[in-house]
Amino acid sequence: MNKEKVKSRISPFWKQCFVTAAVGSNIIGHGCSIGYPAVLLPQLFRPDALIPLTTASASWLAAVLGITQLIGSFITPPIMARFGRKIAHIAVTIPVLVGWFITVMATDFEALFAGRVLQGLSIGMLAPLRSVLVGEYSSPKYRGAFLTTVSLTQSFGIFFVHLVGSLLVWQQTALVCVFFSFASLVMTIYSPESPSWLASKGRYEECREVFRWLRGDTEEEELEEMIKARILFENAQLSQKVGKKTNKFNDMISTVKKKEFHKPIILMMHAYLMVQFAGGTTMAAYSTKIIGLVLGPETNANFWMIVLDTQRLISNSIAVFVINKLKRRTMMFVTGGLCVLSQLAIAAYTYMKTQGSLTYDALWIPALLINLQFFTVATGMLPLPNVIGGEVFPLEYKSIGSSISLATINQRKDITANRG
Repeated sequence: MNKEKVKSRISPFWKQCFVTAAVGSNIIGHGCSIGYPAVLLPQLFRPDALIPLTTASASWLAAVLGITQLIGSFITPPIMARFGRKIAHIAVTIPVLVGWFITVMATDFEALFAGRVLQGLSIGMLAPLRSVLVGEYSSPKYRGAFLTTVSLTQSFGIFFVHLVGSLLVWQQTALVCVFFSFASLVMTIYSPESPSWLASKGRYEECREVFRWLRGDTEEEELEEMIKARILFENAQLSQKVGKKTNKFNDMISTVKKKEFHKPIILMMHAYLMVQFAGGTTMAAYSTKIIGLVLGPETNANFWMIVLDTQRLISNSIAVFVINKLKRRTMMFVTGGLCVLSQLAIAAYTYMKTQGSLTYDALWIPALLINLQFFTVATGMLPLPNVIGGEVFPLEYKSIGSSISLATINQRKDITANRG
């Protein structure tokens, strides 16, 4: 009786917050991994560094994250499809935990490189899973806001590692950052399996139990529609196979031709490409270097890095509320247009400054332009793909569709990192 009373005090909203926080805590840890080179590389370039780096080795430490993310994004789909979202999330967390501990204990470049490889694999493994998890756990009325927290938590991770890294040495920073991934592992163990995955496996009673635990008793219609749709889909699949020999190649071709398969992938590839060309991830790894080039070598790059990280965090927080109020298409066009204009303005300013053709110059001009660029990326360009990705893929294509579209963002990261 007491247990029932305790359970009744926890509203479905807070239960959804808990399972979303398990994902968010892992993303914070991954955000720390993404922003870590901005802390690690300047310290290792010092003359008294424990592990002296060359320009080539430093570039590899930054670039390997994007390369391994591409590999990792194709590891998770078979795990999440066969064993479930919960097991897949646990599997995602283990490499990043090991990667951080290797980094803490590293005494040479090879160990640092191995740690970065494991971190990159974990980030890539979570990428197709995170929006699926949040989208399947959350109620439609909260889903947009919860999906926006994907970019918010990543921004917080980048901000956190830059802040801690400005106060501590790189080994201590890595030790602090491992806490988020460990907390995520503990919360994931106590989280339920996704009701959508349970329905896809024909475990309808378990699906109903978990769905009601997460959503309460007010969304029964959605629950029954999901189960009914899955039963109809399975019956259709069985009727197609009756009297026919299965040919995997023909099945694959017919799947690719389906509009519900290829249209969401094209949409998401376009959205992820826009994020990359907007500089959404480049600034995380090379923030101090870019700030020095745009604002000038006399500026305090570490101070501006924290300021811009704070601004990005605030912008992501604003996006949680704004995205729920405006249409996705409107947000994409408005923030995308402003981002393009700010990028062109930054390029024009930098070019004119190097050419000595500026008639008036002051610190507030590049500061305003770079803040505008950060605001547009953090408010719309970065969170929107995560929101859209959790909504557009049908249940049967969520795993593979997310992985294919994410290959676009990872490939672009590889190119950018190698140029750096």
